[in-house]
Amino acid sequence: MATDAVQVKAFLDDDSETFSYVVYHETERQAVVVDPVLNFDYKSGRTHTKGAQRLVDFVNAENLSVAWVLETHAHADHLSAAPFVKEQVGGKIGIGEHIKDVQQIFKDVFNLEKEFLPNGHQFDHLFTDGETFQVGSMHFEVMHTPGHTPADLCYIVNGNKVFVGDTLFMPDVGTARCDFPGGSATTLYRSIKKILALPEATEIYICHDYPPEGREHECKTTVAAQRKHSKHVHDGVSEAEFVSMREERDATLEMPRLILPSIQVNIRAGNMPPPDADGKVYLKLPINQL
Repeated sequence: MATDAVQVKAFLDDDSETFSYVVYHETERQAVVVDPVLNFDYKSGRTHTKGAQRLVDFVNAENLSVAWVLETHAHADHLSAAPFVKEQVGGKIGIGEHIKDVQQIFKDVFNLEKEFLPNGHQFDHLFTDGETFQVGSMHFEVMHTPGHTPADLCYIVNGNKVFVGDTLFMPDVGTARCDFPGGSATTLYRSIKKILALPEATEIYICHDYPPEGREHECKTTVAAQRKHSKHVHDGVSEAEFVSMREERDATLEMPRLILPSIQVNIRAGNMPPPDADGKVYLKLPINQL
């Protein structure tokens, strides 16, 4: 199979500056969806699916068959639209097995109902490090890349494309924060080194871009570009230097605007908590916990 038979369509959510992807084979019409976004208005508590509908419309227009809805991790800056995508176009929802660690951490933070079990059963499949799977002739390999959270994964497609979630940003932006519960700058550095050990021509697809003034949003870079130009982890940056930089920088950052609603939903595979006795759904706002 020619490597260029695998196509990547990116969708940008302007509000959270998040990229979602449809990865598909142009002749076989097999596809996966990566990190879909549910629109959420914090002021009103209302959700809508306008952004995710663009993705669904593309899948239908291209006559694609969706095998998977893949999450790179439990996002802290947007709500997942994985259940909506699954309902509209199919696909199993997958995430890394260490989501169980994240679920346990945040079950305690939010004092979730006793029926919420931190065992990952809310997802259709929990991937392990090194696991492989096929979608038609597209070959996927899973790489566990913790640090930003304990459960972060990369998905490597046909050995030449990698979807890295929040682990890496564009070279002029740097790397992900590590100050969420369960995060570790040391672990992130080692995870990034695993990614940057891939062949230099490997295309890196990021989940977020926060471009400096004068640059438009971009979603793709390469291993070679990261090794040469990354402001945080270019070749020659030691682990100790990175950890010092990352921890000092993280200490200055505010929590993401949507972390409290996002985490409660995303550890449930994008589903809302069960309704209260009045039939309405509520999200919690823990005080002085993060």
